[in-house]
Amino acid sequence: MAADASSDLAVHMLPLRETPAYRVRADVSACNSMELLAAVIGGPHALRTAERLLSRFGAMSALSRAQLPELTQVYGVGPQTATRLLAAFELPRRAEADTCDPVIRSPADAADWLRPRLAHTEQEHFAVLLLNARNRIIGDPVDLVRGSVSTAQVRVAEVFRDAIRVNAIGVIVCHNHPSGDPSPSPEDVALTRALVQAGQLLGIEVMDHIVLGYQRFVSLKERGLLTEPG
Repeated sequence: MAADASSDLAVHMLPLRETPAYRVRADVSACNSMELLAAVIGGPHALRTAERLLSRFGAMSALSRAQLPELTQVYGVGPQTATRLLAAFELPRRAEADTCDPVIRSPADAADWLRPRLAHTEQEHFAVLLLNARNRIIGDPVDLVRGSVSTAQVRVAEVFRDAIRVNAIGVIVCHNHPSGDPSPSPEDVALTRALVQAGQLLGIEVMDHIVLGYQRFVSLKERGLLTEPG
């Protein structure tokens, strides 16, 4: 790739309107790949480092697949810069995955998908994920109840209403604890068992109940709390 003349200058020597950060703020879609990379890299020599990266990997598609050891072989790319690049390339992959119907293979998958939507709200939310026979999420989570900071009143019939409408095979119910502590309360356990029993009558499996805190989550399935000990 031919070098942009501005890459020969340290960023602080450029006119303000030609710096990568300014151009990204002004119109990110108008920036070239070198400017976008330089904005992520930061520092006075960001443009030269971006130029070296593009020269080394040849195309953004190849650069986006590079691992940390490969990135740090490029002069000017230390572990911190490589970490920023890895994160920058991973974010659009996550965003694209969110536009598809994700497959839920584990409680952690469900928690990761729900956390951005529920974990940091100031009120308690109770939501339902609808799943098909391949454990793919059908549509958006059904946000049933927005309660106070301490409780959310849930009607069992409402949990299954949309599941019946879209012919869901199973559901995962979830709520957040605004306190940040995801430990399930006795009321959480009792509600879960009532939902499991109702789901059995309807032919819709309650696959799990996820309780979200700030950094952690609890799966009632993993704790063996979906049903009464027998």
